[in-house]
Amino acid sequence: LASIFRKIDEDESGALSYQELQQGAQKVAELRHWLRVMDIDARDLRQLFLIVDEDGSGEIDPEEFIEAMYRMKNAESRTATKFVKHIVTKLDKEQQNLKTSLEKV
Repeated sequence: LASIFRKIDEDESGALSYQELQQGAQKVAELRHWLRVMDIDARDLRQLFLIVDEDGSGEIDPEEFIEAMYRMKNAESRTATKFVKHIVTKLDKEQQNLKTSLEKV
């Protein structure tokens, strides 16, 4: 996984942008294999990026990448659940923000 990360990190910044992840999914055979095993296609990459970017920095550092990819591959039957949980949590937060805003009106 560390070597996959290095191959994807085209600018050698030590962190992956969403664009680098997208390009890596197209160009790096090992990453394509991992994604295929986890049943993640191009449409799911944005959600994968948001899930893996646990600190919300807008970039994925090596530790986040390695830990998340290993965890998801070894719990592949729960990968879809992780995606759904992430989306629902995000929607709940947005709904709470909207509710707070409306209460101020």
